[in-house]
Amino acid sequence: MATFVLVHGGGHGGWCYQRVARLLSHAGHNVYAPTLSGLAERSHLPLGDIGLNTHVQDVASLLHYEDLHDVILVGHSYGGMVITGTADRATDRIRSLVYLDAANPANGQSLVDVAGPIIEATRPLGTVLDGVELVLLPTKDAPLFYGVTDPADMEWMQTRLTAHPWRCFEEKLDLHNEEALWALPQYHIICTSTLATRDPGLIQQARAAGCLWDIDTGHDLMITEPQAVTDALLEIAAT
Repeated sequence: MATFVLVHGGGHGGWCYQRVARLLSHAGHNVYAPTLSGLAERSHLPLGDIGLNTHVQDVASLLHYEDLHDVILVGHSYGGMVITGTADRATDRIRSLVYLDAANPANGQSLVDVAGPIIEATRPLGTVLDGVELVLLPTKDAPLFYGVTDPADMEWMQTRLTAHPWRCFEEKLDLHNEEALWALPQYHIICTSTLATRDPGLIQQARAAGCLWDIDTGHDLMITEPQAVTDALLEIAAT
C-alpha cells in the first residue's frame, strides 16, 4: 500500500483528481488531494499574500499534520513548482516525485521562467480584484485552455475552476536542501502535445531510465485519461 499526495495546478483544486483518487483508493492506496490556499473551496481566503511559498507550505503542513511518510508526491502543471519546494522542505517524508505534465523548475526559477510563453499569454486576459492580479479566469471556454474538449467535462470543470493569483507564477523557488532533494527518484507523466516544449535532455534522460510515460491527450490528463494516469502511478508505486 502506497501513500499518494496529489497536488493540482493553477486555477484548479483537489476536485480535479476525483477520478484518479477513486481508482487509486480502489487499488488499496491512501490518497490525499489537498486544495491550495485561495483556490476552489479555499477561494474565500484573502488572496493578497498568497504566493508560491504559501502553496509549498500548504502541502508541507499536510505532510506534517497527517504524519505522512514514504509519500509519492504528484504535481500537475504549476503543481510541479509546489512539489519541488515541498520536497526541499520535507525530504525525509518523500519517497518519490511525479511530475504530471508539470513544470520542472530549478532553484531560483519561477513558473514564468519555466513556462514563460504559455503562462504569460494568460496575463492580458486576467483582471485585478481588490488590488490582487488574477489570471486563469473561469470563463465558459476556460477548459479548452487545459485541453479538455468533452462537453460534459467542460461543464463540470467550468463550475469549479477559480481565478489564480498571478503572484504565484512570478514568485521564485527558494531551495535550501538541494542535494537531498535531487537524490529523490523522479518520474514524468507527460502529454504528447507538450513534448516539443520540454527540455530534450530531461526527456531523453527520463526515457532512458524508464521514468517517462507519454499519454496522448490534453494537458488536464487526470480528467481526460484518469485510467492511463492511474496505471502509470501504480507502476511507480510498484517500483
